[in-house]
Amino acid sequence: MEAVGVEWLLVPMQQLVSWGAAGAMVFGGVVPYIPQYRDIRRTQNAEGFSAYVCLVLLVANILRILFWFGRRFESPLLWQSIIMIITMLLMLKLCTEVRVSNELNVKRRSFAAADSKDEEIKAPPKRSYLGKHTSFFFHSYSVADFDLNYFWHWSKFTDYLQCVLTFTGVTGYITYLWLDSSLFVETLGFLAVFTEAMLGVPQLYRNYHNRSTEGMSVKMVLMWTSGDTFKTVYFILNQAPFQFSICGLLQVFVDMAILLQVYLYSSYPQKPVSHPAHPASTKAL
Repeated sequence: MEAVGVEWLLVPMQQLVSWGAAGAMVFGGVVPYIPQYRDIRRTQNAEGFSAYVCLVLLVANILRILFWFGRRFESPLLWQSIIMIITMLLMLKLCTEVRVSNELNVKRRSFAAADSKDEEIKAPPKRSYLGKHTSFFFHSYSVADFDLNYFWHWSKFTDYLQCVLTFTGVTGYITYLWLDSSLFVETLGFLAVFTEAMLGVPQLYRNYHNRSTEGMSVKMVLMWTSGDTFKTVYFILNQAPFQFSICGLLQVFVDMAILLQVYLYSSYPQKPVSHPAHPASTKAL
Protein backbone atom coordinates (compact mmCIF):
# COMPACT_ATOMS: atom_id res chain seq x y z
CA MET A 1 0.00 0.00 0.00
CA GLU A 2 2.83 2.40 0.86
CA ALA A 3 4.48 1.78 -2.52
CA VAL A 4 1.19 2.54 -4.27
CA GLY A 5 0.82 5.75 -2.23
CA VAL A 6 4.34 6.91 -3.04
CA GLU A 7 3.81 6.17 -6.72
CA TRP A 8 0.52 8.09 -6.68
CA LEU A 9 2.44 11.09 -5.32
CA LEU A 10 5.47 10.83 -7.59
CA VAL A 11 3.55 10.64 -10.87
CA PRO A 12 1.91 14.09 -10.59
CA MET A 13 5.16 15.54 -9.20
CA GLN A 14 7.07 14.27 -12.23
CA GLN A 15 4.36 15.70 -14.47
CA LEU A 16 4.62 19.08 -12.76
CA VAL A 17 8.41 19.07 -13.11
CA SER A 18 8.05 18.19 -16.78
CA TRP A 19 5.58 21.02 -17.35
CA GLY A 20 7.84 23.41 -15.44
CA ALA A 21 10.86 22.46 -17.54
CA ALA A 22 8.84 22.87 -20.74
CA GLY A 23 7.58 26.28 -19.61
CA ALA A 24 11.12 27.34 -18.74
CA MET A 25 12.25 26.34 -22.22
CA VAL A 26 9.44 28.28 -23.90
CA PHE A 27 9.69 31.53 -21.94
CA GLY A 28 13.12 31.30 -20.31
CA GLY A 29 14.90 32.45 -23.47
CA VAL A 30 13.17 35.84 -23.50
CA VAL A 31 13.63 36.62 -19.79
CA PRO A 32 17.22 37.98 -20.20
CA TYR A 33 15.93 40.69 -22.53
CA ILE A 34 13.41 42.09 -20.05
CA PRO A 35 16.00 44.04 -17.98
CA GLN A 36 17.74 45.20 -21.19
CA TYR A 37 14.41 46.36 -22.65
CA ARG A 38 13.56 48.23 -19.46
CA ASP A 39 17.01 49.86 -19.30
CA ILE A 40 16.74 51.10 -22.89
CA ARG A 41 13.22 52.38 -22.31
CA ARG A 42 14.20 54.10 -19.07
CA THR A 43 17.43 55.72 -20.28
CA GLN A 44 16.35 56.26 -23.90
CA ASN A 45 19.81 55.05 -24.89
CA ALA A 46 20.39 51.89 -26.95
CA GLU A 47 24.12 52.28 -27.54
CA GLY A 48 25.10 49.46 -25.20
CA PHE A 49 22.93 46.88 -26.95
CA SER A 50 23.86 45.50 -30.35
CA ALA A 51 20.88 45.14 -32.68
CA TYR A 52 22.85 42.40 -34.44
CA VAL A 53 21.89 40.22 -31.46
CA CYS A 54 18.31 40.54 -32.72
CA LEU A 55 19.45 39.67 -36.25
CA VAL A 56 21.24 36.52 -35.06
CA LEU A 57 18.27 35.33 -33.02
CA LEU A 58 15.75 36.07 -35.76
CA VAL A 59 17.74 34.11 -38.34
CA ALA A 60 18.43 31.25 -35.92
CA ASN A 61 14.82 30.82 -34.82
CA ILE A 62 13.38 31.12 -38.32
CA LEU A 63 15.75 28.38 -39.46
CA ARG A 64 14.87 26.28 -36.40
CA ILE A 65 11.15 26.48 -37.23
CA LEU A 66 11.90 25.38 -40.79
CA PHE A 67 14.05 22.55 -39.41
CA TRP A 68 11.01 21.37 -37.41
CA PHE A 69 9.14 20.65 -40.67
CA GLY A 70 11.92 18.28 -41.74
CA ARG A 71 12.66 16.69 -38.39
CA ARG A 72 10.04 17.02 -35.67
CA PHE A 73 11.52 17.82 -32.27
CA GLU A 74 9.81 18.68 -28.98
CA SER A 75 7.04 21.28 -29.23
CA PRO A 76 8.45 23.46 -26.39
CA LEU A 77 11.49 24.16 -28.58
CA LEU A 78 9.20 25.14 -31.43
CA TRP A 79 7.16 27.50 -29.25
CA GLN A 80 10.39 28.91 -27.83
CA SER A 81 11.38 29.98 -31.35
CA ILE A 82 8.02 31.64 -31.99
CA ILE A 83 8.13 33.58 -28.69
CA MET A 84 11.74 34.59 -29.32
CA ILE A 85 10.97 35.98 -32.79
CA ILE A 86 8.18 38.15 -31.34
CA THR A 87 10.51 39.36 -28.56
CA MET A 88 13.32 40.27 -30.95
CA LEU A 89 10.94 42.25 -33.14
CA LEU A 90 9.83 44.20 -30.07
CA MET A 91 13.48 44.85 -29.12
CA LEU A 92 14.22 46.05 -32.65
CA LYS A 93 11.23 48.36 -32.61
CA LEU A 94 12.32 49.97 -29.35
CA CYS A 95 15.99 50.30 -30.38
CA THR A 96 15.06 51.87 -33.71
CA GLU A 97 12.69 54.38 -32.12
CA VAL A 98 15.26 55.36 -29.48
CA ARG A 99 18.13 55.69 -31.93
CA VAL A 100 16.15 57.76 -34.41
CA SER A 101 14.82 60.05 -31.69
CA ASN A 102 18.38 60.65 -30.44
CA GLU A 103 19.91 61.39 -33.81
CA LEU A 104 18.85 64.70 -35.27
CA ASN A 105 19.17 65.52 -38.95
CA VAL A 106 20.27 61.98 -39.74
CA LYS A 107 19.80 60.66 -43.25
CA ARG A 108 17.09 58.07 -43.59
CA ARG A 109 18.11 54.65 -44.91
CA SER A 110 15.67 51.91 -45.72
CA PHE A 111 15.84 48.26 -46.69
CA ALA A 112 14.05 48.81 -49.98
CA ALA A 113 13.25 52.07 -51.75
CA ALA A 114 12.05 53.50 -55.02
CA ASP A 115 14.94 55.91 -55.55
CA SER A 116 18.60 56.14 -54.61
CA LYS A 117 18.45 59.47 -52.80
CA ASP A 118 18.59 59.80 -49.03
CA GLU A 119 15.78 61.66 -47.31
CA GLU A 120 15.78 63.54 -44.04
CA ILE A 121 14.43 61.58 -41.09
CA LYS A 122 11.84 64.28 -40.41
CA ALA A 123 10.41 64.06 -43.90
CA PRO A 124 7.38 61.81 -44.42
CA PRO A 125 8.31 58.40 -45.86
CA LYS A 126 8.11 58.39 -49.64
CA ARG A 127 9.48 54.93 -50.29
CA SER A 128 8.09 51.50 -49.57
CA TYR A 129 9.51 47.99 -49.54
CA LEU A 130 8.01 47.07 -52.91
CA GLY A 131 8.50 50.49 -54.47
CA LYS A 132 6.02 52.06 -56.85
CA HIS A 133 6.03 49.40 -59.54
CA THR A 134 5.16 46.07 -57.97
CA SER A 135 5.04 44.34 -61.35
CA PHE A 136 8.75 44.94 -61.76
CA PHE A 137 9.80 44.00 -58.23
CA PHE A 138 13.55 44.08 -58.58
CA HIS A 139 13.51 47.41 -60.43
CA SER A 140 12.09 49.06 -57.33
CA TYR A 141 15.32 48.78 -55.36
CA SER A 142 18.22 51.14 -55.27
CA VAL A 143 21.77 49.87 -55.15
CA ALA A 144 22.59 52.06 -52.14
CA ASP A 145 20.00 50.33 -49.95
CA PHE A 146 21.84 47.01 -50.31
CA ASP A 147 25.21 48.54 -49.42
CA LEU A 148 26.55 46.36 -46.61
CA ASN A 149 27.67 49.51 -44.82
CA TYR A 150 24.02 50.34 -44.23
CA PHE A 151 22.63 46.86 -43.71
CA TRP A 152 20.65 46.56 -40.47
CA HIS A 153 21.11 50.30 -39.85
CA TRP A 154 17.72 51.42 -41.12
CA SER A 155 15.62 54.21 -39.68
CA LYS A 156 12.20 52.53 -39.73
CA PHE A 157 11.09 49.38 -37.97
CA THR A 158 8.99 48.41 -40.99
CA ASP A 159 12.19 48.00 -43.04
CA TYR A 160 13.51 45.43 -40.55
CA LEU A 161 10.16 43.67 -40.62
CA GLN A 162 10.15 43.56 -44.42
CA CYS A 163 13.69 42.14 -44.43
CA VAL A 164 12.68 39.41 -41.96
CA LEU A 165 9.61 38.51 -44.01
CA THR A 166 11.71 38.33 -47.19
CA PHE A 167 14.26 36.05 -45.53
CA THR A 168 11.46 33.84 -44.17
CA GLY A 169 9.79 33.57 -47.57
CA VAL A 170 13.00 32.75 -49.47
CA THR A 171 14.31 30.19 -46.96
CA GLY A 172 10.83 28.70 -46.56
CA TYR A 173 10.53 28.16 -50.31
CA ILE A 174 14.00 26.59 -50.52
CA THR A 175 13.14 24.32 -47.57
CA TYR A 176 9.91 23.27 -49.29
CA LEU A 177 11.87 22.26 -52.40
CA TRP A 178 14.53 20.29 -50.48
CA LEU A 179 12.47 18.93 -47.61
CA ASP A 180 12.91 15.33 -48.80
CA SER A 181 16.70 15.58 -48.59
CA SER A 182 17.95 14.37 -45.21
CA LEU A 183 21.32 16.05 -45.83
CA PHE A 184 19.63 19.40 -46.41
CA VAL A 185 17.41 19.02 -43.33
CA GLU A 186 20.34 18.11 -41.05
CA THR A 187 22.40 20.99 -42.46
CA LEU A 188 19.48 23.33 -41.87
CA GLY A 189 19.27 22.18 -38.27
CA PHE A 190 22.99 22.71 -37.76
CA LEU A 191 22.83 26.21 -39.26
CA ALA A 192 19.90 27.08 -37.00
CA VAL A 193 21.56 26.14 -33.72
CA PHE A 194 25.05 27.26 -34.81
CA THR A 195 23.68 30.70 -35.66
CA GLU A 196 22.04 30.85 -32.24
CA ALA A 197 25.31 29.75 -30.66
CA MET A 198 26.88 32.87 -32.19
CA LEU A 199 24.30 35.01 -30.37
CA GLY A 200 26.78 36.61 -28.00
CA VAL A 201 29.44 37.30 -30.64
CA PRO A 202 28.03 40.70 -31.76
CA GLN A 203 27.91 41.82 -28.12
CA LEU A 204 31.37 40.36 -27.51
CA TYR A 205 32.77 42.31 -30.46
CA ARG A 206 30.90 45.48 -29.50
CA ASN A 207 32.39 45.39 -26.00
CA TYR A 208 35.86 44.86 -27.45
CA HIS A 209 35.31 47.66 -29.98
CA ASN A 210 34.23 50.10 -27.24
CA ARG A 211 36.75 48.78 -24.70
CA SER A 212 33.82 48.90 -22.30
CA THR A 213 30.64 47.06 -21.31
CA GLU A 214 28.86 50.28 -20.35
CA GLY A 215 25.23 50.26 -21.45
CA MET A 216 25.09 46.47 -21.60
CA SER A 217 22.87 44.80 -19.04
CA VAL A 218 25.02 42.46 -16.96
CA LYS A 219 21.79 40.89 -15.69
CA MET A 220 20.99 40.00 -19.29
CA VAL A 221 24.32 38.20 -19.75
CA LEU A 222 24.00 36.37 -16.42
CA MET A 223 20.57 35.21 -17.51
CA TRP A 224 22.02 34.19 -20.87
CA THR A 225 24.59 32.03 -19.08
CA SER A 226 22.16 30.37 -16.69
CA GLY A 227 19.56 29.91 -19.42
CA ASP A 228 22.02 28.46 -21.92
CA THR A 229 23.39 26.09 -19.27
CA PHE A 230 19.88 24.90 -18.41
CA LYS A 231 19.03 24.62 -22.09
CA THR A 232 22.12 22.55 -22.89
CA VAL A 233 21.39 20.14 -20.03
CA TYR A 234 17.77 19.93 -21.25
CA PHE A 235 18.97 19.05 -24.75
CA ILE A 236 21.23 16.30 -23.46
CA LEU A 237 18.70 14.76 -21.07
CA ASN A 238 15.87 14.81 -23.61
CA GLN A 239 18.07 13.45 -26.42
CA ALA A 240 17.42 16.40 -28.73
CA PRO A 241 19.15 16.34 -32.13
CA PHE A 242 22.91 16.34 -31.57
CA GLN A 243 23.27 19.78 -33.21
CA PHE A 244 21.41 21.31 -30.27
CA SER A 245 23.76 19.92 -27.61
CA ILE A 246 27.02 20.81 -29.38
CA CYS A 247 26.00 24.37 -30.15
CA GLY A 248 24.53 24.80 -26.67
CA LEU A 249 27.97 24.17 -25.19
CA LEU A 250 29.49 26.69 -27.60
CA GLN A 251 26.88 29.24 -26.54
CA VAL A 252 27.80 28.81 -22.86
CA PHE A 253 31.46 29.39 -23.77
CA VAL A 254 30.64 32.71 -25.52
CA ASP A 255 28.54 33.81 -22.52
CA MET A 256 31.48 33.15 -20.20
CA ALA A 257 33.75 35.21 -22.48
CA ILE A 258 31.39 38.20 -22.20
CA LEU A 259 31.32 37.87 -18.41
CA LEU A 260 35.12 37.87 -18.50
CA GLN A 261 34.97 41.15 -20.42
CA VAL A 262 32.74 42.61 -17.69
CA TYR A 263 35.39 41.74 -15.09
CA LEU A 264 38.36 42.94 -17.14
CA TYR A 265 36.87 46.25 -18.29
CA SER A 266 35.55 47.07 -14.80
CA SER A 267 38.74 46.07 -12.97
CA TYR A 268 41.16 47.43 -15.57
CA PRO A 269 39.38 50.28 -17.39
CA GLN A 270 40.89 51.14 -20.75
CA LYS A 271 40.79 54.35 -22.73
CA PRO A 272 38.16 54.05 -25.49
CA VAL A 273 39.63 53.71 -28.96
CA SER A 274 38.64 56.54 -31.29
CA HIS A 275 37.07 55.40 -34.54
CA PRO A 276 36.26 57.45 -37.63
CA ALA A 277 32.61 58.41 -37.83
CA HIS A 278 30.61 56.36 -40.27
CA PRO A 279 28.62 58.39 -42.78
CA ALA A 280 25.46 56.40 -42.10
CA SER A 281 25.63 55.60 -38.42
CA THR A 282 28.08 56.85 -35.84
CA LYS A 283 26.24 54.77 -33.25
CA ALA A 284 26.31 51.18 -34.44
CA LEU A 285 22.97 49.55 -33.87
